[in-house]
Formats: sequence, structure tokens, C-alpha cells
Amino acid sequence: MTAVNSSEPRYAELTAQIARRLLDHDGPVVILSHVEPDGDAIGSCLGLQRALRSLGKDATTYMDVPRYLRFVPEPGEIEPRLASWPENALLVVLDVDNNDVRRVDGADLSAYAGDVLNVDHHGTNRRVATLGLVDPTKAATALMVMHLVDALGAAWTPELATPVLLGINTDTGSFRFSNTSPEVLRAAADLVERGARLAWMNEMLSQQQPSYYALLREVLSSMEFLEGGLVVVARVDEAMLARAGAAWEDVESYVNVIRGAEGTELACLFKDFGDRTKLSLRSRGRVSAQNVAVACGGGGHVAAAGATVTAPYAEARALMERATRAELERVGLV
Repeated sequence: MTAVNSSEPRYAELTAQIARRLLDHDGPVVILSHVEPDGDAIGSCLGLQRALRSLGKDATTYMDVPRYLRFVPEPGEIEPRLASWPENALLVVLDVDNNDVRRVDGADLSAYAGDVLNVDHHGTNRRVATLGLVDPTKAATALMVMHLVDALGAAWTPELATPVLLGINTDTGSFRFSNTSPEVLRAAADLVERGARLAWMNEMLSQQQPSYYALLREVLSSMEFLEGGLVVVARVDEAMLARAGAAWEDVESYVNVIRGAEGTELACLFKDFGDRTKLSLRSRGRVSAQNVAVACGGGGHVAAAGATVTAPYAEARALMERATRAELERVGLV
């Protein structure tokens, strides 16, 4: 089992090895990502799928695409959950640790015994794939997929460049977050030059259904400021969704809304499912959202992380507040 961080000189070598394994495989390629896929998950999977199909490979992504991203794939291009594993399948897992069975979605991993290729940029990845490339310094997995597409030798087209740019665009907050490095901007420029439709994707991402605003009213009414204003939290539950006529898949973007509160260092949106609670965390950079998430049983990045706590909201919130206090003390903010 091999995986490296790109701080080592083997990044290009491992990228080439993954490309060669894909090119040499003569059976179907199954592409999976994480639960509640975001723009980086869908952009990475669809970019790799389109590249492999352009090379004559049988490649298919299996995931439940959230409503706000359904403009990205063509009809029928991404399939729902895989019912049974095809013969001689090769599994590729993108933007999530392939060993995290709670997070990988789209198929039953316990029924698969073949090789696994894993490309991911999360520092909490445990690096147990057959062949993997894990680089927490990359702003998006889609940036790594861009390198993989080059290694595959696939021809860049607007249809291929657009989902790859989507992944980079969304994971950098439309190039507003601190992970917007010179490498990111150069890659984005290259993809636009290759035909990626940046203005179109931003317009599509900005459109919201009327229920978004009804639920936004509910979310804003739940906002609270903790730790002298350093932390902002909000909550969504089933009753709020029912009043707004919204669904759980509509919720994720609200954490970035409350993150905009002046003077805050950490934002947390609680998804209250009753018997369990999901946390979406965003940091401005001085505190680590990842540290808070790990303390709550999750993971992610310094700037963006999440966790699922198998407990009611009150218990999950108490756990998050303790973890947040410890993180604020660690960095000297309290």
C-alpha cells in the first residue's frame, strides 16, 4: 500500500503510477466520493470520468447529486447508488479517505475486494489505498485530478475543463479563501484557457430556489454568538425544513452565510436530525476547524471541516463548545 504527500518528490511519480494503472485496466472503473458531495467531489469525479471516457474507458460515477449541483452533469451521466459490483471492476475514491466507510458513498464497500486508487487532499486521510495520492497542501482534489488528467494524456476540452474548475472554484470559496495560492490561480487560468465556463458556473451556483430564502430566515433566527463573539453558531432541524418547504440537501451553504459575521473566528452550523447531529465548521484561519471536528469524531481541513455526533443536539453542541474552547485556548484567543 503506497501513498505520499506532495512535500516528497514522488508526487509526480505517484500521479503517473495512478494514471498507468487506470490506462492498463481493461474493465469498468467505478468512481466514488463522499456523502453529501460538494463541488469538489462532483467536479473531481466528473472530470476524471470524462477524461477516462474520452480515452475509451468504461468509467462511471455513482453518487446522489444535490439539487444545487444538478446543473453540472449531463442527464444520466452520473448514476445513483451502485446495486452490484461489475466483474473486474477497479475502484477510484476521490476527495475522501477510502478507508472511512462512514463517509464514502455510492456503493457497498464491504462487497468489494479489489484494488483501490485514492486521490484526496484531506490531512486526516489514513493512507491505506492500494495506490494513493494524498496531499493536504492542495486547495482541492480537483487540482490533483487536473494533474492526473495530464498524466493520462487526455485531450482538454471545455466539457472536461469545466467540472475540474468547478471543484477548484468551490473549494476556494470562489477564490476568496486563504487556500487560493498562486498554483490555484495558474491552474484556473489554464482551465479557462481550455474552455472552462467560469462565468456560467458562478451564475448557476448563485441561483437559489424560493425555499432557500424561507429557510434562510429560519437559520438567521437561530444564530447565536459565543465566546465573546469569536464563535457563531446556527441550527437547522426537521421542523424548520418543513416550515420553509426545503430539504436537507439545501442546508450546507448556510455555514458560509453565518461565517461572514464580523469579528468571528469560527462558524458552526448544526444539522439536528434528532438522534444524531452533523456539524459543519468554517474558520477564518486563526483557529483550526479541523481540530474542533476531530475532537467531535470528524475531520477535514483547517479552514473547513465537519463531524457527525451520534447524540441529540444538546449533547453535540456541548461537545463542540468544549472542543472550541480548547482550540481558542490553544491559539491564545481566550
